[in-house]
Amino acid sequence: MAPVVVFVGPPGSGKTTVGRLVAERLGVSFRDTDADVEATAGKSISDIFVDDGEPHFRALERDAVKIALADHDGVLALGGGAILDDRTRADLRDHRVVFLDTSLSDAAKRVGLDTSRPLLLGNVRGQLKRLLEERRPLYLEVATVTVTTDGRQPSEIADEVLRAVTT
Repeated sequence: MAPVVVFVGPPGSGKTTVGRLVAERLGVSFRDTDADVEATAGKSISDIFVDDGEPHFRALERDAVKIALADHDGVLALGGGAILDDRTRADLRDHRVVFLDTSLSDAAKRVGLDTSRPLLLGNVRGQLKRLLEERRPLYLEVATVTVTTDGRQPSEIADEVLRAVTT
């Protein structure tokens, strides 16, 4: 069993929104590893960061991704930082991975001042810029398809993803 498609990308790229649309159109289930982490920990990602620290969160995230890649046969969205783990990037090599690429300005508009994203607290634009610069090469490394999301509606992005993964 393997996901039909796996979404990666920075915060605000639309992984969950577009992922849900793609899953609906394909008639399969949608799963988000961030939700899996929260269910396992019994608390929000923000609380995990505050109470237990980022290394603990990353360990939970790694486990959630590994399990989801092995037993989910629908559409899967990974947390924005999941690709930081070498083992996760290696595991993704056997999957159809869509990188939702977005600019700093579009990501910042979508994320706003979302306090549920612990790595973006404080200077949201500055933190997003740093994350985009650090992670973009890793997203490109794992991607089999890259879709630019800037200035587009989720349904348009979903249409492009579907064209790319069903041909």
